Amino acid sequence: MRIRIRIGKMEVFAALKKTPTAEKIWGALPFGSRAETWGQEVYFSVPVNVALEADAREVVDSGTVCFWTQGNCLAIAFGPTPISKGAECRLADRCNIFGKLEGDPRTLRDVRSGEDVRVERAAGNEKLDERETP
Repeated sequence: MRIRIRIGKMEVFAALKKTPTAEKIWGALPFGSRAETWGQEVYFSVPVNVALEADAREVVDSGTVCFWTQGNCLAIAFGPTPISKGAECRLADRCNIFGKLEGDPRTLRDVRSGEDVRVERAAGNEKLDERETP
């Protein structure tokens, strides 16, 4: 599964892992929101409620796509946040890990709070009819 995230005039893509959170997000697509920033993290509310998963983490790799269960937000850290120790990407709480951005996550540096967000299924996710040959 792959999604497109448009924030203002910017567009990024993310590959989703097979997790309960990813399935919920996938089922809610498409949706819109407003971007917020916190240090080098972009986050925005989503129309999904999910429980904290067993492998939830607070410190993640740059470009990891996460779900903050306490705020019902999708969060993408691409560098230090106000509570980071050194250069780590530290989220506000433990979050469900459900994807990874494709390309350089530092492109998110240009995102400003209040920008419109649109999340949708990316092209290429359609299943082939079994009678068709790739």
